[in-house]
Amino acid sequence: MATFLYRVGRLAFRRRWYVALVWAAVLAAVGLGALKAPGAADEEFSMPGIESQKAFDLMEQRFPGATADGATARVVFIAPGGEKVTAAENKQAIEKAVTGLGDGTQVASAVDPFQAKTISKDGSTAFATVTYKVGANDLTDASRTHLERAIDEARDSGLTVEAGGTTLADNAGPGGMAEVIGVAIAAVVLLITFGSLAAAGLPLLTAVIGIGVSMATILALSSALGLSTTTGTLAMMLGLAVGIDYALFVVSRYREERAKGRAPEEAVGLAAGTAGSAVVFAGLTVVIALAGLAVVGIPMLTKMGLAAAGAVVVAVLIALTLVPAFLGFWPNAVLARRARKSGRIEQSGDDNGGTRWARFVLRRPIPVLLLGVVGLGALALPAAGLQLGMPGDEAKPVSTTERRAYDALAEGFGPGFNGPLTVVVDGKGAADPKGAAAEIAKEIGATEGVVSVSPARFDDAGDTAVFSVVPSTAPTDEKTKNLVTAIRDERPGIESGTGASYEVTGTTAMNIDIAGKVQAALVPYLIVVVGLAIVLLLVVFRSLLVPLKAALGFLLSVLASLGAVVVVFQQGHGAQLLGVEQTGPIMSLMPIFLVGIVFGLAMDYEVFLVSRMREAYVHGESPAQAVTSGFRHSARVVVAAALIMIAVFAGFIGESDSMIKMIGFGLASAVLFDAFVVRMAIVPAVLALLGHRAWWLPKWLDRALPRVDVEGEALARRPEAEEPAADSAPELEPART
Repeated sequence: MATFLYRVGRLAFRRRWYVALVWAAVLAAVGLGALKAPGAADEEFSMPGIESQKAFDLMEQRFPGATADGATARVVFIAPGGEKVTAAENKQAIEKAVTGLGDGTQVASAVDPFQAKTISKDGSTAFATVTYKVGANDLTDASRTHLERAIDEARDSGLTVEAGGTTLADNAGPGGMAEVIGVAIAAVVLLITFGSLAAAGLPLLTAVIGIGVSMATILALSSALGLSTTTGTLAMMLGLAVGIDYALFVVSRYREERAKGRAPEEAVGLAAGTAGSAVVFAGLTVVIALAGLAVVGIPMLTKMGLAAAGAVVVAVLIALTLVPAFLGFWPNAVLARRARKSGRIEQSGDDNGGTRWARFVLRRPIPVLLLGVVGLGALALPAAGLQLGMPGDEAKPVSTTERRAYDALAEGFGPGFNGPLTVVVDGKGAADPKGAAAEIAKEIGATEGVVSVSPARFDDAGDTAVFSVVPSTAPTDEKTKNLVTAIRDERPGIESGTGASYEVTGTTAMNIDIAGKVQAALVPYLIVVVGLAIVLLLVVFRSLLVPLKAALGFLLSVLASLGAVVVVFQQGHGAQLLGVEQTGPIMSLMPIFLVGIVFGLAMDYEVFLVSRMREAYVHGESPAQAVTSGFRHSARVVVAAALIMIAVFAGFIGESDSMIKMIGFGLASAVLFDAFVVRMAIVPAVLALLGHRAWWLPKWLDRALPRVDVEGEALARRPEAEEPAADSAPELEPART
């Protein structure tokens, strides 16, 4: 592996114009394909294997067109203090507003609350439902403006008017400012780390090129592969993260080899053969974690994982080819300014911050290990009370009209009104389908926790019925989950008495089912991902204990970050500091996202840091000396990479959406714990205690495993490299400080 990548690096250095032109051609080709490709459709979320999805599919089959995913808006009218919406003046204003709402070109219907009888018992609140012919992403600006204008006109009459629903959903995502802030902070960290604008700019430039290639490819293939507009979100975030990291490590190793007096071409080859080998295996661990998302069984999540895995592969290829090519164009520009001015490359001595920290840990391995494990363990304890769900409008800031509409409906109609359950009755096997549906509705209506049951609506054949059930508790309340379970548990007795079957669906039931399926899939996902990664790390480090230690450390950091998320977003401690106005269940997909993304990044740091220790150990250093050498060469770069990741993820905490806040906080916390507590403290402490045993491998396993030479042992044994090509840049004189 090291020898092959050494040759690839030197070839890219010598043929830099060809390499740059090939990547430019690739970017142009996929960019042109993206421009010509049909627009990506809004992917319909599906969760095979859960009851609510089967009920939804039955509704689509028996009521064709009725469940089309058209955008909706629920406009809430609240009478001024002490008045009723049924008062003549207020009623006239509401009817006028509903007429205006229904005039839009994309509007399918606008239901008058006085005809639909959607008025609260105290008469203070009413709501109108506006249904559109197209999905939320296909609404024009004119339609949204028309809705807002109609609401403003109704407010002018003295009514309080708020609106919720998918029409107002912000589908743009966190896209712009968070990434810009993250890249800006990354530039500052790189500049401080390298002391050179070119060295700081090169990882950013190549990462952006990689993101361009990946995102354009996703857009070009979106129609053919059924990818949605949200598929590329994870690919962009991770592609940027690992793209910077991988280029950072190659450039850092290049500068190190130049400080040893290597010619530019030789330094590039050695950087590609050593740091490049670590990049390949670090990238493979990330790909394993992302491709493993298919285990969860959510098609959208599988596509997101595979798209992000593709972005990581592109980042690896760019680090191995385009980075060496750019170093060929500017071989001295990436060196520190003092070296460029003096013409002498200063080689770092043996004593730096990394070595001083390593020696501190080596002198006190047991206290450091205990402090790290106990600290992360304490943070992980709240994760035992993790409640999964899908926060809705109730989690938005009170400054949004969606949150105010949610609160108004809860106050006027009861907390369960915002999350009604939908019951689908299949009466094909019943002698009297309508009578069976009526009996089922009666039995469910008598269940404790049910406020009301709507009249049943039948399909054209008259053998399938749908009705709504309003719980007495809010959609995210644990009692609502218990109610859904109770209704389903009653099914065997009810079905045997009526001859008809029924299933429960709706947004609330769907969220409950998704949370259950994700929770059940988490352990198999961990087994698959961690198991494959341990096998991969066995090949890389040729050690039995180092991969096990890496996996256990990762689990500790992930559980600690999950515990921190529970403390803030579920229990509410410190929530106000982050602008979280409403606590509740943790987003269902959060644990899976956290495990998948952080596992890949954690293994990055593990491979880059420990591979330098392994390299030193293979070349004859003692276990303690190898730990110190690994920290001397890699600690500063690992710290810089971790700070960049933390900055990128923490930028999302400033977003208004609570789910985006949650993801940003969770990922930033996980990287913080894993990089600075696990990799920088627990890992050297464990290696110090294990000594030579850390690198032990049974002889039979050693013979069975393929040899990939990540440490560059073959490069150390090879004959002296040939003289650099004629077009190589002149060398600078090395000097030791």
